[in-house]
Amino acid sequence: MTQSRKTNRDHAKKKQRPLVEDEVIAKQLEKLLTPAITNQENYYRKLGLRERILNLPLMMAAVLTLLWRDVAGVRELTRMLARDGFLWCSPTKVSQQAVSQRFLTFPSELFEKVFKDLLPSLRATWHSRNQRPLPESIQFTLSKFEKIWIVDGSTLEALFRKLKSLEETQRGQLAGKMSTVIDLMTRLPVEIWFEENSKASDIKLEENILNLVTKNTLLLLDRGFYHFNFWFQLIEKKVDFITRIKKGAAIKVEQIFTDSYELRDRKIRFGSGTKKTPFITLRLIEVRSGKTWHSYLTSVLDPNILPPYVVADLYRRRWRIEDAFNTVKRLLGLSYLWTGSINGIKLQIWATWLFYAVLVDLGDAVADELALPFDEISLEMIYRGLYHFTMAHQKGKATDPVKYFADPENRDLGIIKQQRNPNVKLIVAPFPNLQRGSDQFFFNNSLKAS
Repeated sequence: MTQSRKTNRDHAKKKQRPLVEDEVIAKQLEKLLTPAITNQENYYRKLGLRERILNLPLMMAAVLTLLWRDVAGVRELTRMLARDGFLWCSPTKVSQQAVSQRFLTFPSELFEKVFKDLLPSLRATWHSRNQRPLPESIQFTLSKFEKIWIVDGSTLEALFRKLKSLEETQRGQLAGKMSTVIDLMTRLPVEIWFEENSKASDIKLEENILNLVTKNTLLLLDRGFYHFNFWFQLIEKKVDFITRIKKGAAIKVEQIFTDSYELRDRKIRFGSGTKKTPFITLRLIEVRSGKTWHSYLTSVLDPNILPPYVVADLYRRRWRIEDAFNTVKRLLGLSYLWTGSINGIKLQIWATWLFYAVLVDLGDAVADELALPFDEISLEMIYRGLYHFTMAHQKGKATDPVKYFADPENRDLGIIKQQRNPNVKLIVAPFPNLQRGSDQFFFNNSLKAS
């Protein structure tokens, strides 16, 4: 009996028709991006690029159209450009081969510069909104630290071999690895790095991180950054971190802050004293959830600066960067690579993260309109709801996507997430000593839900 070959659904060919362009959304994208694109015109000329048809404004419009209108490929995109144009581009006849070649060769650093020019304006817009509440753990931490950043990496999918540029490529070769820093407060990207080697260790990122961070920053790190010398370098820069301890680590308790049925908070020294693992003093926080203990390490040694349950809640929110990777790869299609050239992959990475930042801005505006925390808004359902807004706008029933998504009549779109454990209570006391059966169990149940 022959076995059916397993398929990667992310690599399945898109067959759907592209979404209809909506005038309101198109104008909003143009308003956001035109200043950033204009700022790069001098750099465009410095690269020696001619004022050709497929220039920076058109290429940016083309890539964004591929993303937000879910266009199946370059052939369909070329047809759309010839007949209707898109975003700020008028109808233009260009061959499919020319567009495909441009995707292979157009300098990706131009998209990177547009992306980084856009971020400050999105951050400023974020700070102008004041109706949506911040989680209590973030509010408390920002009274002690200037920034809370999450760092992590994600491997890109295998390259397609159906393109001529990949005919000689080894089957199953991965496209590389991207690493990202996300601001936990704004949810906007801070920095993105790309590494061609998909097996590159997180250790290689440490130098980039050290060059990026400034004092009074709190980093949320996974165990890929479990390196003592890296921790020492962060501490020397007056940068603190929260991470997880590895099983079996030998520790020496130096001071006990809290020791109860549900919580252990201690200052410890661990390491072997060798060059690779020198002795280091950190704080170990252990929180019980049912029969399981969740352990956290932090360089913040004073519970008054960072109480134990705040540490645990912040690290639970480290998963927000996994949500971001899921959005850009599965929802926005970064798992479906358009080209095999490294330049083309970078171009798609920057364009996708740019659109992600615009989507976060829209989600935050909806959260502010509803006076709800950003965590309660589904970016996926907002993205999918753009179709419904477009239809409503064409019928004269809607003019503003934020008002449309916030309208109680459109709650069936699923914009507001269903909340689990809505009565969870965060304990911010630096030295909690609650006994079994107290309100502390509310927080522990939130650990299970995460």
